Amino acid sequence: MSSLAIVHSRAQVGIQAQPVTIEVHLTNGLPKLLIVGLPETAVRESQERVRSALLNAEFEFPLQRITINLAPADLPKEGGRFDLAIALGILAASRQINADKLSEYEFVGELALNGDLRPVRGILPMALEARNAQRQVVVPSQNAAEANLVSGVSILPVQNLLEICAHLQDHTKIQPYTEQIPDAINANHIADLGEVRGQHHAKRALEVAAAGGHNLLMLGPPGTGKTMLASRLPSILPPMTEAEALEAATIVSITRNGFDASRWGIRPFRTPHHTASGVALVGGGSHPRPGEISLAHNGVLFLDELPEFNKRVLEVLREPMESGHITISRAAQQAEFPANFQLIAAMNPCPCGYLGDPNGRCQCSPEKVRRYRSRISGPMLDRIDLHIEVPNLPRSELRQDTIRESSAEVRARVIAARERQVKRSNKANSLLSNQEIDKICRLNPTDERLLDTAIERLGLSARAWYRILKVARTIADIADSDDIQTSHLTEAITYRSLERKRVVY
Repeated sequence: MSSLAIVHSRAQVGIQAQPVTIEVHLTNGLPKLLIVGLPETAVRESQERVRSALLNAEFEFPLQRITINLAPADLPKEGGRFDLAIALGILAASRQINADKLSEYEFVGELALNGDLRPVRGILPMALEARNAQRQVVVPSQNAAEANLVSGVSILPVQNLLEICAHLQDHTKIQPYTEQIPDAINANHIADLGEVRGQHHAKRALEVAAAGGHNLLMLGPPGTGKTMLASRLPSILPPMTEAEALEAATIVSITRNGFDASRWGIRPFRTPHHTASGVALVGGGSHPRPGEISLAHNGVLFLDELPEFNKRVLEVLREPMESGHITISRAAQQAEFPANFQLIAAMNPCPCGYLGDPNGRCQCSPEKVRRYRSRISGPMLDRIDLHIEVPNLPRSELRQDTIRESSAEVRARVIAARERQVKRSNKANSLLSNQEIDKICRLNPTDERLLDTAIERLGLSARAWYRILKVARTIADIADSDDIQTSHLTEAITYRSLERKRVVY
């Protein structure tokens, strides 16, 4: 005599949640449990966890030949996420629970030996796909708040195996998770731009960068406020849309620590150390995982002490900075991760950091300075829209107790400028294609000659030409101007200070 049960779950492949059908077949023969369908070690070990969980929950473990197929067979399966589905499949195939309603649900969760459920990674992608499949999702109670961030899907939080069995048998119904989703617009930022004294030029550049989503490089000696300025950029960025917040949370969801629902709607701000490897930045591994550029998706990637990063590591950023995504290819599988991040970088003017100091503290030779700055390649620098200097300020300016604009005031202008961009092209200016730039960023003949002269004198590339136009368009949007004026264009040109000084090439 044989019996078959089918349970639905999902495997994590990159940020995708691929459907997996767990087929459990019981037949007469010597007692044995066999799992097929490309299971990895953690999946094969689930047979021992499932056996102990069933026995400790006072169910019978069938003394038959049990074959468990994880379909599709050519999709690698990893982790303990299939434990609950396998256990329910065995119970249904052995007729200890009713199998009629299993098709209405998707199950995920790792079983403890006593039958309790432990949280797993990648709940958000699964909830998104389950919504499309019009199924309810059964998750460990610790994952319920995260899964609930996906609207339009019923989430059933479960603490142990007995709870879901009682629900399927109509004994004790589990109520769907109903906690209110946090409002992304009301995300609070502790650091305020008003705390920064002086550095008005840098604050202006930060506002332009926030309004158009532009990359920014700050050059200055130690202690001038570069890191302080960068850390306050999230406080002036526009609020995340629900789609942006969901995209960012989905990427964090598949990482080892998962997503903290209390951070819903807060733009990512990633600050990797300069010893980070290329894999740490862009992602990788035998089973591809997202790197820092993907974890900063729809947020900010801050690289402090930029020349201290390995040059090869910095070069791997060039392609995703243009495309907004990264593809990780391995022998077993390929995964694509979004990486639409805003790069903010900071560096010293020389190895000791005090080039140009009036006290003569810098003893770096011109050749030493050249070698230090040449660690940033021309193509990499070309992809950064704004280059500014953050100089040392006189003590008298630091002591001034003048009224400084708060983040809320600057953010209001940024939001207004971004709304103009979205209304015009449905995207931030930094994402405009060359064809859209030709249409949106038109100049009058006089300004065209001015830009041509600047490009020739500074020796800029065609990419830099387009980026100056995008920055000028953003400055015009902040000024609520329909056209790019001469003042907007000249300000955009001044934000290419490194080319102007010819210190990198």
